[in-house]
Amino acid sequence: MFKKVIVKTPGETYVNGLTTSDLGTPIYEKALEQHASYIEAMKTCGVEVTVLPANADFPDSTFVEDTAVLTPDFAVVTNPGAETRNGEIIEMEPALKNFYEKFYRIEAPGTLDGGDILQIEDHFYIGISARTNHEGAKQLKQILESENYKATIVELEKFFHLKTGVNYIGEGTILVAGEFIDHADFNSYKKIIVPPEEEYAANCIRVNDYVIIPAGFPQTKKNLEDAGYKTLEVDTTEFRKLDGGLSCLSLRF
Repeated sequence: MFKKVIVKTPGETYVNGLTTSDLGTPIYEKALEQHASYIEAMKTCGVEVTVLPANADFPDSTFVEDTAVLTPDFAVVTNPGAETRNGEIIEMEPALKNFYEKFYRIEAPGTLDGGDILQIEDHFYIGISARTNHEGAKQLKQILESENYKATIVELEKFFHLKTGVNYIGEGTILVAGEFIDHADFNSYKKIIVPPEEEYAANCIRVNDYVIIPAGFPQTKKNLEDAGYKTLEVDTTEFRKLDGGLSCLSLRF
């Protein structure tokens, strides 16, 4: 069960954020509306939402997930792999001190984005991507294992972040797409497979009694509901334009 969530309002420079997509420039006003809907969905799930103010110095900083890895007992402040995003952790660490006393940090030359970290119960999967390197993954693995968690490093082939293609939705079940459908590291879990035309919808998040899903992906919604999950839809079109998904927009703990 999650009790708390941290989000950050998109700043007016959000439209200039990093992207690998060809979906066009985000519409800032629409992004604000979608972010507000995201917060309302979180409240429906029964969590307390902390909203951090926008910071125009960091266009991508609404994607707070990349700045930390959180457990019930400690926080790991990451070292984001994109140079223009690295300063986001300076602002996030003080915010986390309202909730945590025990901290670890990923140190250079290690880089690590929270979007590459998937927790399934007491087991963390750490993706190697363009933003998370082997040194950062190794540091996190050592931290987690020192705290009696299990950790596995996963090499990505195509996806931007690990959680772009695989997410845990509880009850031993994962939502999977693309390269992770038959991936050996995830074969012990029950799977709900996301069809290729709805691949973006693999980035859903389980928050207490609901699975929050991006709007506009009817087959994935049906598959989840047929499996017994209650769903909440949130429009994320303006965040998709900057490679962002549902999990990217919050830290949940």
